[in-house]
Amino acid sequence: MENSWAFSLFAILLFAVGSEGQLAPSETRILFQVQKLLEYPQLLQGWTNWTNFCYLPFSPSLNIICSNNRVIQLKIVGNKTSPASQTHKPKFSISNQTLSDKFDIDAFFTVLTKLSRLKVLSLVSLGLWGALPAKINRFESLQLLNISSNFIHGEIPYEITTMTTLTSLVLADNLLNGSVPDLKGLSILQDLNLGFNHLGPEFPSMTTNVVSITLNDNSFRSEIPLSLKNFKQLQQLDISANNLIGPIPSFLFSLPSLVFLNVAQNQFSGALSMNLTCNAELEFVDISHNLLIGKLPSCIGSKFSNRTVVSTWNCLSIANSKYQHPYSVCHKEALAVKPPIKTDMKRQSKVKLGLLIGIIGAVVVIAGVVGFLILVFIRRSHRTNGDEYKVERFIPQTPVSSFPKSMIINSRRVPQTMRSAAIGLPPYRVFTLEEMEQATNNFDPSNFLGEEYQGQLYKGSLRDGSIVLVKYLKLKQRNLHQSLMQQMEVLSKLRHQHLVSVLGHCLVTYQEHPNSGGNTIFVVHEHISNGSLRDYLTDGRKKEILKWPQRMGIIIGAVRGIQFLHTGVSSGIFGNNLKLDNILLDETLTAKLSNYNIPLPSKVGSESPLHGREISNHPSSPRRAEKEDVYQLGIILLEVITGEPVNSPRQLDEVKLQLQKALVEAPSKLRGVVDSSMKGTFAYESLRTTVDIAINCLSKEPGLRPSIEDILWNLQYSFQVQEGWTSSGNLSTQM
Repeated sequence: MENSWAFSLFAILLFAVGSEGQLAPSETRILFQVQKLLEYPQLLQGWTNWTNFCYLPFSPSLNIICSNNRVIQLKIVGNKTSPASQTHKPKFSISNQTLSDKFDIDAFFTVLTKLSRLKVLSLVSLGLWGALPAKINRFESLQLLNISSNFIHGEIPYEITTMTTLTSLVLADNLLNGSVPDLKGLSILQDLNLGFNHLGPEFPSMTTNVVSITLNDNSFRSEIPLSLKNFKQLQQLDISANNLIGPIPSFLFSLPSLVFLNVAQNQFSGALSMNLTCNAELEFVDISHNLLIGKLPSCIGSKFSNRTVVSTWNCLSIANSKYQHPYSVCHKEALAVKPPIKTDMKRQSKVKLGLLIGIIGAVVVIAGVVGFLILVFIRRSHRTNGDEYKVERFIPQTPVSSFPKSMIINSRRVPQTMRSAAIGLPPYRVFTLEEMEQATNNFDPSNFLGEEYQGQLYKGSLRDGSIVLVKYLKLKQRNLHQSLMQQMEVLSKLRHQHLVSVLGHCLVTYQEHPNSGGNTIFVVHEHISNGSLRDYLTDGRKKEILKWPQRMGIIIGAVRGIQFLHTGVSSGIFGNNLKLDNILLDETLTAKLSNYNIPLPSKVGSESPLHGREISNHPSSPRRAEKEDVYQLGIILLEVITGEPVNSPRQLDEVKLQLQKALVEAPSKLRGVVDSSMKGTFAYESLRTTVDIAINCLSKEPGLRPSIEDILWNLQYSFQVQEGWTSSGNLSTQM
């Protein structure tokens, strides 16, 4: 009897524990409806009646979090391409990248909004299409809404302005058009991302509490509103690639919290005030490809160690005018973009119409006479020359249109922070063999720097005095010229703020030198001479420079470089040999990845002027190589946190275990593991988040490692926590 009572008690407890961990039946049914309405994507095909949705394994593509038997977070990231992945913004049409014509977006959101406790909803790259329904505002508790990289078209519904609990609204990379509704009612909104759409023409209104505004690649055509002067918490503003006009207001540069400002590729005109002042925290400014004239103010014209400024292709009077337009270009274009004066428009239009008709008539008559004379001349020339008559055509050496889309880097896919590529770099160019020989002194052994798995490296000096690195590769097989040209086109796009960028190449083909037995490629990289991250972590004096904020900045820069390699090319570049030695630092401690896996023919030998040992690329599948990059990044994170190199798998396991134990124990334990030279310079939450990321990257199971996007997002969150802690006056020499 006593045993029976004990068994009954155990069963009751087991049921209680099990029921607490199980999702409410009504919400389980909703998730199965979502699976059906999304047309059973591969990611959700494993769902069965026995699936415990609240305890699914961690996945960067699928994340369900429950609280009190209710779903509070639903994240689904599919694998369908988006409008921004195409060269031109397309008009909507059902395709293999969208859900079928049976998909009903209204029914889909009717089902979703029944998840009444939902706080985070992220539906990315799922092929959703249709107009965003007004019932979106039924999510009464939603804090984060991300429906990016789909085919949502039409206007943003007004009802979204009633979702007052939103802190993040991301509708980027869709086909949305029309005006943005007034978002001032979203008083706690911090992140607004509407990039890569057709929205406009008026600049949207929003709360002054917003921290990040991303409106790039839209159709906004207005002046920057003066109300932005009140955005004291704004840290990132990206309004590039629109049609914005007028002067760039001086107050933008002095907003107290602004770190990132991108106003490139608009039609801003006039001169910047020479009395312009910049916020000391401002790290990146891009005013390129506008119609600006005059000189740069000192705060963006001088070389500040912590500030990157891009000002090319305006009409500025600066020392290096090679990358500026003549003044007349900006003056002429600025006049063209000025809005017309609305006085007596009807009378003016009649006069202009009459004048236009007269001009057209005169042009037609003149064109007819000229055409007749040309025809007579051609016929006479043909009779005179007979069969010797030839018409020479200009044929571009590498027509971009002939390259497969999968081979060309599509900058529309890359987030705007990644598209700040080629900062301060000269245009990509094709070098001659003579230039390569002259730069390296005929490949003198004194210029030989070492051997990499993709070739041999030489130091060189170009005619303009700039120091470069020349990678020498000898192709064993006789590659087709067209194939090589395609690969050179990809190579020309590998230019980014956080890469040791490619400046150009020289290709010597078999057709040019039949006796060479193959093709030779010289890849010219920029030269970074300030040392590697390993140098800084192993040199006592340099190590003292790298406090926690500096280390965070370096790591985030390196991850942005990796993200560019992974997602900046349609097929992705993986297997990038990530280690401390290959993260170089320039004079401003900006991280630049070197020795990454440049896309070259697979069978590469190294028959250089020195010796002929053959080297080949790392053989691995893209998926496996992607996760290997993440694993190597995890090792780097551990080394940055502890300040000690990891030299063996056994040492790696020991450090990882030590950090895992420290995470679950008292904060003092974790503080005791990290590099002592960082003492007093880190926020505990920032450090803890970064340690957690590192451990996830080092998962033994590749499928459990996070994506590079998730890593970057979490690192940036960690950095924001650190910034908030520092700005509140906590940075000191005491713990």
